[in-house]
Amino acid sequence: MSADTATQLNPTEGHILAGVQIDQHRFLARVKLPQLFQIAPDPRDTEDKRKLAASKDAQDLREIRLKVQRLFDGAKAKDVGSYAEYVAGDQRRYFVPCPLCGHMQWLRFERLRWEKGQPETAAYLCEDCEKPFGEHHKAALLGAGEWRATGTSRDPRTIGFHLSALYSRPGWKSWADIARDKEMVAGSDEAERVFRNTVLGETWVETGDAPDWQRLADRREDWAAGIVRAGGLFLTAGADVQKDRIEVDVWAWGRGLESWLVEHIVIDGGPGSVTCWQGLNELLGRTWPHANGQPLTIARLAIDTGYETPAVYAWARQVGFAQVAPVKGVEGFNRASPVTGPTFVDATVGGKRLRRGARLWTVAASTFKAETYRFLRLDRPAAEDVVGGASFAPGTVHLPRWAESEWLKQFVAEQLVTVRNKRGFARLEWQKLRERNEALDCRVYARAAAWIAGADRWSDAQWRELERQVAAPDHEEQAAPVHAVPRPVTRRRTVQSSYMR
Repeated sequence: MSADTATQLNPTEGHILAGVQIDQHRFLARVKLPQLFQIAPDPRDTEDKRKLAASKDAQDLREIRLKVQRLFDGAKAKDVGSYAEYVAGDQRRYFVPCPLCGHMQWLRFERLRWEKGQPETAAYLCEDCEKPFGEHHKAALLGAGEWRATGTSRDPRTIGFHLSALYSRPGWKSWADIARDKEMVAGSDEAERVFRNTVLGETWVETGDAPDWQRLADRREDWAAGIVRAGGLFLTAGADVQKDRIEVDVWAWGRGLESWLVEHIVIDGGPGSVTCWQGLNELLGRTWPHANGQPLTIARLAIDTGYETPAVYAWARQVGFAQVAPVKGVEGFNRASPVTGPTFVDATVGGKRLRRGARLWTVAASTFKAETYRFLRLDRPAAEDVVGGASFAPGTVHLPRWAESEWLKQFVAEQLVTVRNKRGFARLEWQKLRERNEALDCRVYARAAAWIAGADRWSDAQWRELERQVAAPDHEEQAAPVHAVPRPVTRRRTVQSSYMR
């Protein structure tokens, strides 16, 4: 570092450079990192970060690291980098021969068997001959084993190795010790997580983990976009406001909160575009044909206020709040109700709330996400049983064939993990598995709209009224759009006075 360069530090900010003049061109000094970057900028700052982040290799590795990070109980990315690199590599396992049949295999904990309450009886069940062998063969197994790749490396120069405690040398951790540890952690998720992470070297998936999007793809059903299935009785929509667009998902709801995705709509332009809001206006007046022939309109649309809040409020004031519900998502499960409000957010200069102004609903997003994932895991009747008249379980989520893989990935883009603070207290937290999650957010908002409409509190008589409204119309009558949700059935209260009895 030259002496001339050192004088470029700004003295008004308190930067004092003390050092030793070595010669005419060199000056040795101790400098803090922020001061150094004032003199010599970080060379990484000259790189085009957008191009680097947009590369396919960078995106693939980022998704792997994020997934591994969620699996490791919400650990920091730097703590799970080694496992992420293993997943991205060729995933080598140590294969050993069965002492009874010679079949090569890598040791899996699921094939370790023992009598309940007697871990000392632990033996390994060969995956080929299905015969158990004892741990006294381990020394010979390890000597005759070899590393084999079980995956395809994204980078030919990257290889990865995995070993569990099942391979511990004789005299170290035995199979009986592992079986004993497994029995001790039974019934405790936290102890089970530690066992899997430290003994087996595996990831731990919390209860409420995201369903596999490919399994959702296999369960898709056949119907055209924009058609309301026979079980759907009313429509709600969830709108997620982004910088350059508004994404809307229209959902149909039936008894037991069984639901069908009716249409996925992207309105380009963003909140700064007048045409974008006009497109949302047209959506409120649009109808969707029911399988019975009745046209349905959206009973309630819930729109997120997290981005460009003033613009959302302004639009909601313009169209009115009978059909539109601005919402704000909050995390946490410790809420008395999944939806609270509305809160009047407009005020005068004096601070008085305007009851004719904008109103905001607060939505416990965690509650509806957990409910959605629970609904996605419900068992379904076989296709032949459905043809025979079998019904789906209440809450079943029906997805159409036209729902693309990107939408399905967004629908299960978050995972519920347990996070511990510095004092060791645990809390549940939803974390992203991938960057985009608009489909899941829209589902949460549409579900909140159904709650605001009253679907969670309707009586059987009100559901029957909805079924009557969407029933096939008579040929002599012209079908009118069905948009109103049933009003609560109230009985007039009569009070008889005892005066002058």
